[in-house]
Amino acid sequence: MKIRTTPSVIVRILLWGIMLFGGAWYALREDWGTPLFSSVWFHLLSAAVGAVVLLLAFRAAANGGRELAKGRQGDIPRLETNTLVTTGIYRCMRHPMLFGLTLLPLGWGLLLGSPTFIFNIAPMEMLFIIVMVIIFEEMEVKRKFKEAYLAYSQEVPMVSFRKQCLKALFSNVKKKDKII
Repeated sequence: MKIRTTPSVIVRILLWGIMLFGGAWYALREDWGTPLFSSVWFHLLSAAVGAVVLLLAFRAAANGGRELAKGRQGDIPRLETNTLVTTGIYRCMRHPMLFGLTLLPLGWGLLLGSPTFIFNIAPMEMLFIIVMVIIFEEMEVKRKFKEAYLAYSQEVPMVSFRKQCLKALFSNVKKKDKII
């Protein structure tokens, strides 16, 4: 099975892998043998919270991705759109998938039970993701959709912490269900 995608998407996926696995390798090396990392209770609590955070991150990606797929018209590379999507969760926020995936480093660090990852690496990776969205993601969609995106960006924030938006973002929505 051959998956077609763009170099931009491949670079992003590689960066995710380097950040998550490289950060884990470094953090676990730093934490090995420390009292907190050696605590079974810390690991049990941390893993439980991490599993919930990861579930929320993946639900956000799935809900955003499901709606974003409506922006694919014709034969275009996977994870790309050629129609501006402003429906569903995209009525609430412009980058719901990336907002949810910003939680991924924190959930991963919690699942690993690594204090170094949780308190040092995850916040840096989360900040990096936010900067990448602001710089590259916004630049790409402005170039692709021009005035339509500028008008949309005047009406809809990058992210929204409104209760109804967060509920729609993190809910367990089936493919046929309507969001918002």
